Amino acid sequence: MTEGTLFVVATPIGNLSDLSLRARDVLAGVELIAAEDTRHTKQLLSHFGIATRLQSLHEHNELQLVPKLLDRLRAGQSIALVSDAGTPLISDPGYQLVAAAQKSGITVSPVPGPSALIAALSAAGLPTDRFCFEGFLPAKRAARRERIAAFAADPRTVVLFESVHRAADCLADLAQILGEDRPAFIGREISKQHEQCCAANLGVLKSMLDDGRIASRGEFVFVIAGAKPRKGQADDGEARRVLQMLMRELPGKKASRLAADILNRRPNETYRLMLALKKDAGNA
Repeated sequence: MTEGTLFVVATPIGNLSDLSLRARDVLAGVELIAAEDTRHTKQLLSHFGIATRLQSLHEHNELQLVPKLLDRLRAGQSIALVSDAGTPLISDPGYQLVAAAQKSGITVSPVPGPSALIAALSAAGLPTDRFCFEGFLPAKRAARRERIAAFAADPRTVVLFESVHRAADCLADLAQILGEDRPAFIGREISKQHEQCCAANLGVLKSMLDDGRIASRGEFVFVIAGAKPRKGQADDGEARRVLQMLMRELPGKKASRLAADILNRRPNETYRLMLALKKDAGNA
């Protein structure tokens, strides 16, 4: 018996017309759809006249359901995995199922489509050749500020998701820690009726959210420019090269301190790079 396929299907983040023809065909053709919220997905399926059976799959039941879903796949049934909106596994459930299917040798096939992460990057007007995705920052202020400080010196563009209830507090922390003049972008309710896309520095965006020019409603995506290297500071590639040379002869801490002096970088930056190099070497 031929095993089934696990399809990872991207669904609209707002405008239902963004559901691709291929996604419609897959959702209509599989034996089962594993959905984060069956009530939400049922509305989408009803709009397109799709009557495929639904199974709830969320963070609280995923581990328990994985063996049953794998049995179905092994028996030749194909399953589509969807989240409430956008591309599954991007700050959504599904990792355990996909990982288990891969480990079992079951074919996992992505059906690409909408993603708030990629949509925001495409409209932000900020560098996208290198970026990092931090998902949702911690709800508690101290932990959130600690996470922001951790990427404050990162030269890559940073993308964050945030709920409406914490958007103002998160933006205030970003402006205070990263600096009000850091270029940034807010995408609110992307692809929905009341979409707002605003590019400015963090200070201006904070004032726009505070005074209502950016509405405090809906889903938020923040895109923040990476840190500019200090004058005369080497980039990460050069810093890694120098650190690797020094670490062949010196202990890690001593190598990172010397590299900071040589490269005109902050000691904590070269220390973090040194730890990353050690971790990479350990995983090699």
